[in-house]
Formats: sequence, C-alpha cells, structure tokens
Amino acid sequence: MKKLIASIVSSAVILSVSQGAQAFTPESKQPIKLMVADWTSMLINTEIMNIILSTYGYNVEKVIADDSARYPGFEYGDLHIALETWQTTQEAALASSIKTGKVLDLGETGMHAKEDWWYPLYMKERCPGLPEWKALQDCAAAFATADTAPKGRYLSAPVSWGGNDEERVAALDLPFEVVHAGTDAGLTAELKAAYERKAPIILWVYEPNWVSKAFEGEFVKFPANTPECTSDASWGPNKDATYDCGKPEGWIKKMGWAEGETIWPCAYDMVRNFKMDNATISDLVYQVDVEGKEVEDVAMQWARDNEKTWRSWASCAAN
Repeated sequence: MKKLIASIVSSAVILSVSQGAQAFTPESKQPIKLMVADWTSMLINTEIMNIILSTYGYNVEKVIADDSARYPGFEYGDLHIALETWQTTQEAALASSIKTGKVLDLGETGMHAKEDWWYPLYMKERCPGLPEWKALQDCAAAFATADTAPKGRYLSAPVSWGGNDEERVAALDLPFEVVHAGTDAGLTAELKAAYERKAPIILWVYEPNWVSKAFEGEFVKFPANTPECTSDASWGPNKDATYDCGKPEGWIKKMGWAEGETIWPCAYDMVRNFKMDNATISDLVYQVDVEGKEVEDVAMQWARDNEKTWRSWASCAAN
C-alpha cells in the first residue's frame, strides 16, 4: 500500500481576500487527503478544492498517487477525494471499487471526456485515408521514426493512465510501435516540437484540454466503443480479439472514500457540488501549460474571480 503513494504535501492555502468562513467549524481536524495525479486539469481542479476547503478551516493534504493504482488507496482510506475520474479509462475500475462499499461516486463534474489517437492536419496529406483507422494499416511508415521504422510510432500517455493502446494496435493489426510519454508535460512538449517542424507524429490527445484549440488536427475514427468491445472477442472487426475499437468517452466524476462522508459531511457536500465545464478548465490548463503560470496562481485567480460560485457549493458551511 505504501508504494502507491509517492509523497504527501501538506497544504493550508487560504483565500485571504474572502471573509465569512470564520464562523464555520470543520467537523474534524483529521486531514482530508486530496488525490493529486499527473495531468494539468486534475492539478488545477484539486488546487481549487484545496483552496475552498482550506478557506473553511479544513486540514487538507494533497497526496500524489498513480491514476490506475488509486483504488486500493481509496478502499483503505489512504486517499479521500479525487476530483477527476475519467470514464474513458477508469469506468470499470471505479465501478468495481464502488461495489466494495468502501468508495463513493460523488457525481459528475460537468466536464466531458474524450481521449484517443490524434494527428496534426498536415499528416493527412501523407496518409490521405485519414481519419478512418484503416488508413493507418497502409501508411504507418508516414509516422515512422528512426527508432521504429518501418513501423509507425504512436506516442501514448504515461503508463499509469491505462488506455490499452498495445491491445488496440494488436487487435486492429496496426503496424505501429507504442511509446509511452513519461509525463503529461512530455506528451504535449513532443507535440509542440513536432508541429513546429511539421514532423510526423500521432499521439494520445485528451479533452478537455487546449491542444485542439491551439493546433489543427483530428482524432482517428476507430470503430465505436461499446462494452462488448472489451469483453467479447466476437464483437468488432477482429473476431479473435478484444479492444478492436476506440476509447470510450463520457463523464468525468468525483470519487471519495466512503467513511469520509461520516467524518467530514459538509466537505463532501462541497465536493458533490463542485462543477466545472470544458471551456473553463481548458482555458485554465492553457494558462499553465502554454503561458507557464503556476497551478497555484491560476487556481487562486479562478477562486478570486468566482467566489459567488464556490460559496454556493459550500452552503452547508453557512448554516
């Protein structure tokens, strides 16, 4: 269990410009442990919640944990709140964890998740059949690098994100080598560098994010994802393999340690009420990833500009 958590960072970031929280007394002095993962929207949303909870006097700790390995941490109470759980890669794991009775679905954030293979529009000239996935069977060499030739190179996300790209490549008979980026920042840095040189690249892109707004490109059109794609080999174009489809898309939810709601009921109410949309978070992510601002500064500015909104999420603290 200890291996799951990389480090714990104590936080007491209080929105000093705000008043009115002094009358509220948190239900417990025990630290609420907010999960921190390795992509920018998660960092920003977590920091916003850190600011809100800290402003109301809660003892907050931010805990760094791998995305796919989070579930034992929540079930054992080593993690308490996660602001982002993506249907695209975590739906089955979340459902399984909820069945234990130790984990709660704290509702949708309001953001819509999409993530899949994406290429800059200039690559369409080198692989004219795109965006249809079958084109990749014939023009993989257009995406090759010195390390992968004659196979194409697909830049996938950090391994901890999941996503089953290796299985997808095998199931759809795509002559590609899957290479995982070490971090979210590394993923986008490679895209920026390739785009500037019009170099070959095809990679994992997710939304909400700023990439599709900053760069012209398209998602590959794979066979539509259904539950049968990952459980029934007879489904889809390859009758002998699963994962012969694209990634799912859909909700981004909040999740929590079940026992925590009895310890900090008002804090959990604030988390349930937390809402964010794609346009807003994409702009905040752009400020961090492209403009180079600090996550803490971007989150604090959002909190200052939207105090009426997050105060409404904390109505339980006003009673």
